[in-house]
Amino acid sequence: MAKASKEPSYHLSRRRFIVQSAVTGSGLVLGFSLRAGETAAAGSGTFSPNAFIRIGREGQVVLTMPYVEMGQGTYTSIPMLIAEELEVELGQVRLEHAPPNEKLYFNPLLGVQATGNSNAMRGAWKPLREAGAAARMMLTEAAARRWGVDAASCRAEAGRIIHASGKHLTYGDLAGDAARQTPPATIRLKTPDQFKLIGTPARRLDIAGKVNGSAVFGIDARPPGLKIATLAQSPVPGGRVKRVDDAAARAVNGVRQIVRLDDAVAVVADHMGAAKKALDALVVEWDDGPHAALTSEDVYRELEHALQGRGAVAQDIGNSDKAMAGAATRVSASYRLPFLAHATMEPMNCTAHVRDGACEIWIGTQAIARVQAAAAAAAGLPLDKVTVHNHLIGGGFGRRLETDGAMRAVQIAKQVDGPVKLIWTREEDIQHDLYRPSWVDRIEAGLDKDGRPIVWTNRFAGSSVVARWLPPGFKNGIDPDSVEGAIDLSYAVPNVHVEYARVEPPGIQTGFWRSVGPSHNVFVTESFIDELAAAAKQDPLAYRRNLLAHDPKARAVLDLAAEKSGWGKALPQGWGRGIALQKAFGSLLVQVAEVEVSKAGNVRVHRVVCATDCGTVVNPNTVEAQLQSGVMFGITAALYGEITVKNGRVEQGNFDTYQMLRINEAPGVEVHLVSSTEPPGGMGEAGTSGIAPAIANAVFAATGKRLRRLPIDPNFLKT
Repeated sequence: MAKASKEPSYHLSRRRFIVQSAVTGSGLVLGFSLRAGETAAAGSGTFSPNAFIRIGREGQVVLTMPYVEMGQGTYTSIPMLIAEELEVELGQVRLEHAPPNEKLYFNPLLGVQATGNSNAMRGAWKPLREAGAAARMMLTEAAARRWGVDAASCRAEAGRIIHASGKHLTYGDLAGDAARQTPPATIRLKTPDQFKLIGTPARRLDIAGKVNGSAVFGIDARPPGLKIATLAQSPVPGGRVKRVDDAAARAVNGVRQIVRLDDAVAVVADHMGAAKKALDALVVEWDDGPHAALTSEDVYRELEHALQGRGAVAQDIGNSDKAMAGAATRVSASYRLPFLAHATMEPMNCTAHVRDGACEIWIGTQAIARVQAAAAAAAGLPLDKVTVHNHLIGGGFGRRLETDGAMRAVQIAKQVDGPVKLIWTREEDIQHDLYRPSWVDRIEAGLDKDGRPIVWTNRFAGSSVVARWLPPGFKNGIDPDSVEGAIDLSYAVPNVHVEYARVEPPGIQTGFWRSVGPSHNVFVTESFIDELAAAAKQDPLAYRRNLLAHDPKARAVLDLAAEKSGWGKALPQGWGRGIALQKAFGSLLVQVAEVEVSKAGNVRVHRVVCATDCGTVVNPNTVEAQLQSGVMFGITAALYGEITVKNGRVEQGNFDTYQMLRINEAPGVEVHLVSSTEPPGGMGEAGTSGIAPAIANAVFAATGKRLRRLPIDPNFLKT
């Protein structure tokens, strides 16, 4: 990826976004650019937009998508924006993956070409609607000119321009004429009362292909002459290959080649079965390097040590020291959260072909331009000699924002004649992940005589993913993702002091995970606010309501969740109900969990009620599905998720040791939406970050025991 010469600008104006159309001879191409000065000359026949609509003579609308579909519904909801303003049926919109181009396709909320941070819909909301509306207005004007009538007497409907007299022309009929026009100076967007698609439940456009098998994921790519590879990487980060005995591996039928790298050994074969069998037959002696003795407790000791000093000040309101000294009651707690793996359904994979001074990549990635840059570096080629084909992703969760899988594939492909698909085994996938950071917190609050918090202090330590992945975003020692949910509290607290200490674990790289900072901070904040309610001897819901008098929106979501969950109703013995509120990813979400704690200390989540104000809901089906999946992901982490290190090695290797929530353990999840006309908020990660504290608070309601560490330890809860 080209290095930015200055910080990315997140401001978009309509005039910067909508640019001149281009005639291709077959129809209208309407492009949008995120940088001033980028236009397409009419008649040039070429166009390099950030995202664009193409309408051909047949009238089909083609949308080049700068975001990638990994299960979140992007490839349905974003076309709904175009279809809405362009007045076409949703099924009339066909999608193409955007090629790598950081300059033209960067995410306006991230500053780079990437899909993540629950912001695809937030970034697309206005620009893509404006693109559709501009195209509609240009088509209308083209029809009016052809007929010699006032454009005000024409309307767009179902892919046609219709005159008041009843005559009509299809978009395909008008595409060539419209392409010769200048985009309108003023774009008229629909008002919410005019929406026909936005806000209605729409069936996912990608489901049919996933059901019938025609959908192509990265792992499905099969260029001619393909060979399959799998690999063993140094089990200790920073280790190297010392010696390899590959005689038994070479004897496996179907094995074509053994590729040795500095810190890995790969087997290339005709199929995965042969590659895996040969991999198991390899005898590799490793030089473990400088991290051979590393343990999880070493990591936590470093985090604890960092809390003894001062961190970077993330927020400072009022006078915390003075307020704490005058508090009637002081409550303090320490929290600890573990490393977490992604464990996506589709294991890491990449197909690469290096030949004749060029490299071609087939992959499913959240950051295609970064993959191109990484492949170019690994192959020793200029950027324009690397072609990347992006595909659907079978689970990303932030893992596929990284480029290590593509780099490995290219390193191997350089030594192989023909294309080679590298597929990581599940063990390699889990043991060489870039993990959600581990964290430790020390938090304290001072309460007045009525139990209200008058001061709140929090000092926490952990890794910064942003500092590594997007260095311009790390300023003055603060990672904005790492502090989200720890600062700007929803609750009315007059004195707040929050510090963050960046501590990078030795030998372990951390990465984005389906909610990074909020998955930590919401757990701590919402668990601790529950502790304050208990110290004040008040109901957790009532306590929160009293602290939200200044925020009617948050209070309305809280009340909706309480009503729908039946808050206060009796539960069976051993059951508890817990609540958690969060303001993150541009959305408000309240979750209520009903759990059962057995005498053996096992926790079973029976029911989860979600209420959210996420702004305008484009596709309610997608919002519901996102919250359901986020809840399952978060429950899995709360009950079972933990990556531990011993002798430099990750101890978990497959789903027997890194357990997933099973279908018979899945609770019912109810979703209730607050009607809003505000721009959309993010939903992809929200359900994950709020469920753990709701469960922990429910466990306290059932047992009287506080959970300040995750995952939940049944031994701590058993009676």
